[in-house]
Amino acid sequence: MDDEKKYALLIDADNVSSRYIEIVTKEAQTLGNVTIRRIYGDWTSSSKNSWKDSLLENSLSPIQQYNYTVGKNSSDSAMIIDAMDILYTSPVDGFILVSSDSDFTRLAMRLRESGKHVVGMGESKTPTPFVRACEQFKTLDVLYKNNNPQPKNSSPEPKTAPPERGKRQNGKNAEPEKVPVKDAEPITNLKSIKAMVISLLDENSDEDGWMYLSELGNMIQKMYSDFDCRNYGYHKFGKLIESFPELQTRKDDSSNGITKIVLVKKRED
Repeated sequence: MDDEKKYALLIDADNVSSRYIEIVTKEAQTLGNVTIRRIYGDWTSSSKNSWKDSLLENSLSPIQQYNYTVGKNSSDSAMIIDAMDILYTSPVDGFILVSSDSDFTRLAMRLRESGKHVVGMGESKTPTPFVRACEQFKTLDVLYKNNNPQPKNSSPEPKTAPPERGKRQNGKNAEPEKVPVKDAEPITNLKSIKAMVISLLDENSDEDGWMYLSELGNMIQKMYSDFDCRNYGYHKFGKLIESFPELQTRKDDSSNGITKIVLVKKRED
């Protein structure tokens, strides 16, 4: 469709695991037409082998970036330069920045200043400034965990913290030391979401205490760029709201008599 929004997908392969590629592409396609798909990294490194099978399958254009300096990620600067080139030369409506690196915070802010819709994707370890700089942020490890539940009787392998980039030992690249880390949690905890929902209802409901569910959802998304009801085990915002015992919902017929309008209010004591 001519009115479908166009997006540029830019992936930092140095900062995101290839196991998330299916989630990344699926989420990107729900936003609109992804006309530009680029992925940045040092493709001469064996650490990128896991990505190589995904390139053709997902129509990703690999951009080669050598790490000229130990401990420095050249992919960051290459992505930033390309994003600014795209901003001024390509007719895109938004950018999808896939990284867990805070170095893209200013880029996200600059793209939004130019009226572009900016969606970030990264792990729950992503620094808060980058998360907040995006209009929306998808937490990849949480979505991956929800999409790939482990059998109850299985013993999960201990997770390891990512190695420091460019760390060397005795003049050679050192093997990353395995350090157990805790399971990822949603960036914004559910208690905070519930408190904000109740506050918004107090401020925006009608004289009978009702508020449109869709309006409430839009406000929550604007308040918390990382908000995604799937982070908390619900596929729909309405189901998340119904899980709060303090709230109640009702369905009314819309003006066309076909669809339903959902409203929400606080339960009366």
